Amino acid sequence: MERMLVISDIHGELKKLEALLEKAEYDPRKDQLILLGDYVDRGPASQGVLDKIMELHAQGAIVLMGNHDHMMLKSFEQDKVFIERWFRNGSQQTLGSYGHAAGGLGSGVPEALKLTPQLERHIAFLSGLACYHETEDYIFVHGGVHPTTPLHETDPYTLMWIRDEFHTGYKGDKTVVFGHTPTEILHGTHDVYFGENNIIGIDGGAVFGGQLNCLELPSKKVYSVR
Repeated sequence: MERMLVISDIHGELKKLEALLEKAEYDPRKDQLILLGDYVDRGPASQGVLDKIMELHAQGAIVLMGNHDHMMLKSFEQDKVFIERWFRNGSQQTLGSYGHAAGGLGSGVPEALKLTPQLERHIAFLSGLACYHETEDYIFVHGGVHPTTPLHETDPYTLMWIRDEFHTGYKGDKTVVFGHTPTEILHGTHDVYFGENNIIGIDGGAVFGGQLNCLELPSKKVYSVR
């Protein structure tokens, strides 16, 4: 492959994803696309995004799980802890994209979590996703890595949810490319964050009025759409 292209935190923004892939001139025959998770919630078209992600995966993209994808998966497994968490973090928009009405907790939750054939297909896909991808030079992950725990021994929950401890504590030789934490929090702008401790944050907060970023490696060129 000539390039690696890395995107994270799409959050139901299908039009932005399609525009970004076009802007980066993504060609699955030449480029390795790596997606770092959070395909659903908050944005308008989670169902459409997952359809697109499955299409990209079939073309060779590496697709990782984010914490929002995990919340959705666990909610449809009827995990009460994750149902409560998901319903506070964007589930209504996701369920609405499938034609399910979803109010607050206690308002039609069992009906909203009724599996349809399309949802079954998407849940099955999400359940098979890995939480990290490692190469000779890079670690790709949604949230980050634990500064002292070997990657292969780290709880997947940590890989999807960790923030500050990773941002300030990582000292590894491999560059970690991650999403999860909007770059505006890391350095005050929606642009890609290149940390001095070998970490690169790419979540431009697209669903919060920011931008969807695509990091090209090894060149470190960045493509963005708003």
